[in-house]
Amino acid sequence: MRIAVIGAGSWGTATAALLGKKGYDVALWALEEDVATGINAAHRNPVYLKDLALPDNVVATNDMSVALRDAEVAILVVVSHAMREVVEKVKGNIGPDTIIVSQTKGVENGTMMRMSEVIEDVLGPAVRPHLAVLSGPNHAEEVGGEIPSATVVAAYDDAVAKLLQEIYMTPYFRVYTNPDIIGVEIAGATKNVVALAAGMSDGLGFGDNSKASLLTRGLAEATRLGIALGARPMTFSGLAGVGDMVVTCFSRHSRNRLVGERLAKGQTVQEIYDDIHMIAEGVQTSHALHDLAKKMGVVMPITHHVYEVLYEGRAPAEIVPALMSRTAREESDELA
Repeated sequence: MRIAVIGAGSWGTATAALLGKKGYDVALWALEEDVATGINAAHRNPVYLKDLALPDNVVATNDMSVALRDAEVAILVVVSHAMREVVEKVKGNIGPDTIIVSQTKGVENGTMMRMSEVIEDVLGPAVRPHLAVLSGPNHAEEVGGEIPSATVVAAYDDAVAKLLQEIYMTPYFRVYTNPDIIGVEIAGATKNVVALAAGMSDGLGFGDNSKASLLTRGLAEATRLGIALGARPMTFSGLAGVGDMVVTCFSRHSRNRLVGERLAKGQTVQEIYDDIHMIAEGVQTSHALHDLAKKMGVVMPITHHVYEVLYEGRAPAEIVPALMSRTAREESDELA
């Protein structure tokens, strides 16, 4: 089987390594020619996960047509705001039966579409039976280091989900299936915004109680929005929901948590990006989720206040009393 991994960032590189070690022929598409050249010369990504050795059967290219030639599976691992542009490049280079997998966690600004919706919007409704998403508590650094992890594959077609389960499964990467694409994607997008809030909590010097409260109430927000969009509530209790929320809010690898922490300490988003040279998906996604929540009539106070910090200049310290002084209510009523 030939597999194309579209995107040579940290997660794309770790995915290519995992699949290459299983013996698949992997074409890894990089936007920059020098990154592709560097990977082929040294079998290591010169920018991301530099210490991760890539097997010989992982070959990089910055030519999309070469990357997708004869690919039976195309895995999209790009930042959410670039997904539409990348899928436009994919269009015309894949066969009618090519399985498309999104490993991107986010919602598109403007359209408020989930990543699978963006893919279907560009490629057309015929792609739906071949479309899937993968999401879970999967930091690239740990998956690349073969540290035991688990994930979820969601697809419209159960046979596609089970095939991908077999393709991805290794002794250190356990894969579950779930038919709830909406829930898996909304959980993955929302947790990045909550992680920004968790990072702000760290930056303000708060403790574990504060972060656990944010995580729990953030999960309630994600569940409310998911239900409104047609998701299954139980999805948010699984790996794509609480599992990913926990790791992103607490991990030292979490870019969203780090950005939130530095925002609380007075840095701007641009200053942080200039330092870490990576994107935190929650920054863009907070805007899209804020708009989507308004459209759906769903109350998402954490998301709303993170949006205010990022786009309206509100100080992180100001959102604490706003959250803590909300009207008292019974916990399960909000989910109902």
